[in-house]
Amino acid sequence: MISLRSLRAPLAGLLLVPLLAACGGTAAPAGQPSTPSQGGSLVFGVDTEPLNLDPHASPQIVTSLFTRPVLDSLVTLDDKGGIGPWLATSWDISADGLTYTFKLRPDVKFTDGTPFDAEAVKVNLDHIVDPKTKSQLAASAFGPYEKTTVVDPQTVEVKFKRPYSPFLAALSTAFFGIQSPKQLALGPETLAKKVVGTGPFVIDAFVPHQGITYHRNPDYKWPPAWAGHTGPALLERLEYKVLIEDSVRLGALTSGQIDAIASVPPVSVKQVEGDSRLTIVRRQAPGGNYNYYPNTAKGVFTDPKVRQAFRDGIDFGTVVNKLYFGAFEPAKGPISPVTAGFDPAVQRTYDVAKANQLLDEAGWTGRDAEGFRTKNFERLTVHWPFQKATAREQRGTLSEQVQAEAKKLGFDVVFDDVTPTDFPPKAMAGDYDLIDFSWQRAEGDTLRTLFGISNIPSEKLWGQNLARYDDAEVDAWLEEALATTDLAARAALYAKVQQRVTADAAVIPVYSFTYLLGASKSVRDITWEPQGHPTFYDAWVSKA
Repeated sequence: MISLRSLRAPLAGLLLVPLLAACGGTAAPAGQPSTPSQGGSLVFGVDTEPLNLDPHASPQIVTSLFTRPVLDSLVTLDDKGGIGPWLATSWDISADGLTYTFKLRPDVKFTDGTPFDAEAVKVNLDHIVDPKTKSQLAASAFGPYEKTTVVDPQTVEVKFKRPYSPFLAALSTAFFGIQSPKQLALGPETLAKKVVGTGPFVIDAFVPHQGITYHRNPDYKWPPAWAGHTGPALLERLEYKVLIEDSVRLGALTSGQIDAIASVPPVSVKQVEGDSRLTIVRRQAPGGNYNYYPNTAKGVFTDPKVRQAFRDGIDFGTVVNKLYFGAFEPAKGPISPVTAGFDPAVQRTYDVAKANQLLDEAGWTGRDAEGFRTKNFERLTVHWPFQKATAREQRGTLSEQVQAEAKKLGFDVVFDDVTPTDFPPKAMAGDYDLIDFSWQRAEGDTLRTLFGISNIPSEKLWGQNLARYDDAEVDAWLEEALATTDLAARAALYAKVQQRVTADAAVIPVYSFTYLLGASKSVRDITWEPQGHPTFYDAWVSKA
């Protein structure tokens, strides 16, 4: 058996090196008090909202932001990227890497009064893999899960069919947050609107399109070791206010109506930094970049020459820099530089002449009256289901600029406007040529999520391999990485995957997302979780 103590050091390297500053928060300005004060409220303006609050079921990364105040996890990532205890005090891993045995805290209760114990853990893990949950994110990060067994009230055993080294990192996220079994039993419609956990805050109300309010859990006393204090949260009240429009959100901050906002518009960064009352905190996100994924299984992008021409014939670097004023780094590969296993050798080359040559070689040599390329009297058309209503970070404007650049090459990019309800069926059926999304995850295993064969969507499975990329050798490398905790070996395998998917043009990198959090200088000690979202357990508001 491998103990917690012997496991911590190697696991730290498997995670994010840049997590060294994970818990650094907003600092006290000169001349203002730095001693935390209790009470008061903090209003946080956000640019998006969850469709479903249940992180076990939700497909949205943003669900983590909304549920982390409420949900604790069995383990945590500390400020050095190491795995540490939280609701579990310790754990052992069997020599074959198949069984994890957790010892649980005995003094924890859910905020509805339900006791936290081994049975609660089993109910939660089984809920994630239950087909009725229709998990669209958590289940994909669960790997070859087999079963959970209650050993005694404070001991639970989790067994896998094959070794799965990313398990503890996945377990630390809000998507594996432990919910009250009593609330889980109420069913998906109730969970979509309210989750109940053991965390430092309790949900008062979630109003779609408006936001969510929380109050402090007065009995909270089990934060992770890296937290800045113990006991209940410092804030009495926390509110997330949904303000989709950039101008509205920014105006609410600059006018003092709210305390902090997510996603300061890049064009407004200098304005905020020039305001003596405000500050900006930057945090680059781990995991998959904001990428475009061509459908490699059906349509025009089944031809790798056409995929490569689209990727290399558009100057994404210039488009991104001009639109975002340098706030976001143009992406060079599928994962961001702060992700474990990132290979800096992976590069993308902008070459219009080569792109046109590739399209000619692929047979798209004709031109119609509008200038679009043709082959056998068929136009080179790219159908792109785009969720304009929920697009953040000016992605709608970005897509239109890409559309214009693609037209110069001869591509007719057609946006199929879809709603959040329309999108999943299209994605699962492969009814698209191009799809866009970002994928925040604090582990190199995100590559398996994005390119593993088992994650290709189908009528029975929601997977994130929307490129529908099917490469047996890449799959073997990804599976090999699951079975080892050797840091160098995993990095080498992940580098090979990045090089292969880049060579095959199975991904079109766009930009690495950096969280631009704007806040009043009276707001202190906002911290960050590994997924790149702010957390508010240690946060407080100066009354000076």
